[in-house]
Amino acid sequence: MTQQESLVEYGFNRVIITITAVMCALLEIIDTTIVNVALNDMRGNLGATLNDVSWVITAYAIANVIVVPLTSWLSQQFGRRNYFAVSIVIFTVASFLCGNATSIWELVFFRFIQGLGGGALLVTSQTIITEVYPPEKRGMAQALYGMGVIVGPTLGPPLGGYITMNYSWPYIFYINIPIGVIATLLTLSYVKSPNYGGKKSLGDVDWLGIGFLIMAVGSLQFVLEKGQEHDWFEDAHIIFFAVLGALGIYLFIWRELVAKDPAVELRVLKDKNLAIGTVLSFILGFGLYGSTFVIPIFTQNSLGWTALQAGIMLVPSSVATGIMMPFVGRAVQKGISQKYLIAMGFCVFFGFSFWAYTVITPFTGEGDFFWMLMVRGVGLGLLFVPVTTWALSSLKGKEIGQGAAFTGMVRQLGGSFGIALISTYISRKNVQHRADLIDHVSSYDPNVTQRLNGMQANFMSHGSTAEVAVQQSYRAMEGLVMKQAALLTYMDVFLGIGLFFLLCVPFVLILKPAKGKVDMSQAAH
Repeated sequence: MTQQESLVEYGFNRVIITITAVMCALLEIIDTTIVNVALNDMRGNLGATLNDVSWVITAYAIANVIVVPLTSWLSQQFGRRNYFAVSIVIFTVASFLCGNATSIWELVFFRFIQGLGGGALLVTSQTIITEVYPPEKRGMAQALYGMGVIVGPTLGPPLGGYITMNYSWPYIFYINIPIGVIATLLTLSYVKSPNYGGKKSLGDVDWLGIGFLIMAVGSLQFVLEKGQEHDWFEDAHIIFFAVLGALGIYLFIWRELVAKDPAVELRVLKDKNLAIGTVLSFILGFGLYGSTFVIPIFTQNSLGWTALQAGIMLVPSSVATGIMMPFVGRAVQKGISQKYLIAMGFCVFFGFSFWAYTVITPFTGEGDFFWMLMVRGVGLGLLFVPVTTWALSSLKGKEIGQGAAFTGMVRQLGGSFGIALISTYISRKNVQHRADLIDHVSSYDPNVTQRLNGMQANFMSHGSTAEVAVQQSYRAMEGLVMKQAALLTYMDVFLGIGLFFLLCVPFVLILKPAKGKVDMSQAAH
């Protein structure tokens, strides 16, 4: 029996390993978004500013992006099972410490540690869940893993909102503890580690490459997370970290190409399918995290929904994705070309975006979003499995683990880029739309005058003096203009995302994947 065959499990063992891996992937992904709705409570409880408390999100994201490319190497160093189990322990202990933090910077530090443990859970679970399935069922294994990756971001906000409203914010971290303990015990009991050798002494470790990696992706993630908040390149800190990030990327690439035993094997990107899959993973991350970001922002800011309402609204989309995953996995197993499934996914996602563009009004309700978000879920379901299997389809042995790490990191960066781009666009487009609308609000326009007089009369009927009522009516008119400007901006955002995905379709259809069938059981991370 070959080593690859010895990793395949059947029956009860495979079920347990599958549940453990999906559970860990879900834990990591949910924790990227679960804190979003609790930031106000954290700020008040810890006496922090809004700028300070935003680091709770940023620190976790930076740690994630740093550790993901190193997962293949770290697994090789310590053994995949041991590394996975230790990562769960780090994540669980850090969750407990986050819940017990007494200051904002304590919380930020523990969130960074939590992110270092969590980054390994996401990527390593992908290999673990796939290698326990025989080759003919590995498309289905990718679908099961994909359910955690796609569903996780949408489960975070409603779960965080429910816990914060009914208990208190530390419990969004405490719920990780029992799950982490169970996952650790199951990992040590059931997960196996392949042995490819290659363990190095501390003196042989590519410390310089690791340092340049931290410098590059840490700086880049900081710029993407904080750029809009600090007005991008108008701020000296953003300029400094942008330059540091660019220098770090250059030095990291140089070091990994000349090092005898690089921490991250960049030469694997010579594989055509992985290069294409990496680009597609970036686009997938852009659409997944970008839309997950903009929908709650729109419903809360423009429609006045609570965070819990906005989060729950995304659940049907996750259900649709979960339903689609097994069907798409089966289609890949039957030999349907990934590029046709991906092109279909892009078209469906365009349909969702264009639908959103057409239904946005000040009176849009939950019923208007339900089927639209179901379409979004179908689109994401059509994308994840084909993108992942295409990226890894012609890699072998340890290259598969390295390729999976690349696609995981790039998907995360795609999400950060999408959120940064969308938030910047919303901020600046609001100003432009307001200026355009103000040009059409003139005191010489009889309709405007009639509206202002009506408002003034209403305020006076509620006890305001004539002078105060005039000021109130002008402020109310300004509020209406701003609300309309925001609606126009969100319409532009949805249409822009949709057109971006639609433009990708012809490029996907002309691609010719290299021949090769992935054997995920050979992955070494």
